[in-house]
Formats: sequence, C-alpha cells, structure tokens
Amino acid sequence: MSDTIFTKIINREIPADIVYEDDRALAFKDINPQAPTHILVIPKKPIPQIAVADTADQDLLGHLLLIVKQVAAQAGLENGYRVVINNGSDGGQTVDHLHLHILGGRSMQWPPG
Repeated sequence: MSDTIFTKIINREIPADIVYEDDRALAFKDINPQAPTHILVIPKKPIPQIAVADTADQDLLGHLLLIVKQVAAQAGLENGYRVVINNGSDGGQTVDHLHLHILGGRSMQWPPG
C-alpha cells in the first residue's frame, strides 16, 4: 500500500488537528467537516479498508471503537453521534486507509444518503 494522506499525518509530514493519539491509533478533526463535529479515527497500521481486515486485526478494530467512545465524550457529544465507516468507492471511501468518522453536534437524519 502506498502512502496515503493519513500515513503522512501519522508520520507528521503534513499537519492535522490531532485530538487523540496512542501507539496504535490517531484521531484528528476532518478538514472538510460534514457536521459541526467531524473527527476521524484511524489505525496506525495501514489497513486499506474494513473489507480486507481479518481476525488478526480484531483487537485493533475493537480498540478503534473504544477510542470513538472516548473522543466523542471529550468532544461533548453527550446527546449522540454517528459513527461511519465507508468501504470502497461505492461506499464513499476516498482514502485507502481504514478510518472511522465521528459525526455529531446536530441531529442526524435517516436514511443517511
């Protein structure tokens, strides 16, 4: 997998507004927010998309969801939020590095689109 914009953020080659980091993951504000609060949570391991994750990644995937919970609480999203994983081009994925969107700060509509 070639370096993506997210790999460059992890490596500090390009700046980001980082709100959380540990040895396995990073969370930062989206530069093109789709809600008042829009934060991306990414693994530092370069998994291109959820469809290619396997059982060896299950601990990391669970870890990412717990980070979502923590970051959402820190962002004051006590009234609720949406977590989205886009998979593949038809799913709306534009960066080939697994990422979870935390969207909040307003009422979310259904269906999402």
